[in-house]
Amino acid sequence: MADTDTRDDPGDETAPLFSAKITPHRSLAPSGARLVLVLCCLAAVGSSIPFIVLGAWPVAGFLGLDLVALAIAFKASFRSAKGFEEVVLTPLELLFRKVTHRGERSERRFNPLWTRLDREHDEDYGLMALALVSRGERVVIARELSPPERADFADAFGDALARAKRGL
Repeated sequence: MADTDTRDDPGDETAPLFSAKITPHRSLAPSGARLVLVLCCLAAVGSSIPFIVLGAWPVAGFLGLDLVALAIAFKASFRSAKGFEEVVLTPLELLFRKVTHRGERSERRFNPLWTRLDREHDEDYGLMALALVSRGERVVIARELSPPERADFADAFGDALARAKRGL
């Protein structure tokens, strides 16, 4: 998901022409994950009772292991959702900042006049990749977006980059 902001007033040289924060999409909120885990626990308990009565008690343990694996997968998914990418374009500078889910930060600064937005299209799936290219350096951006979201982002960012190059 990308939260974008553009400005039309060219008065301030340090004010952003374009600003976006790209975060990974998660279709299930933490409260929904808890609900799924509770329902799976109830299903596992209900399914394991007949096996315990018949003397096949190890089945209940394996169902419990499945629940532990599901909880670990949810935790890992929500932890990875803490990372983000940030793109800020001013008339003088293009800043690309990436923060991983571990909190590791990396920043790249580009001159907007020497930077172009490279688009990789697939005729079946749409816009598959975006990259900032400047003086032989290529940085892939907006990896977390779906192809339609990436196309909308590319259009808005491409327009802002063109305005920066024209000096508007």
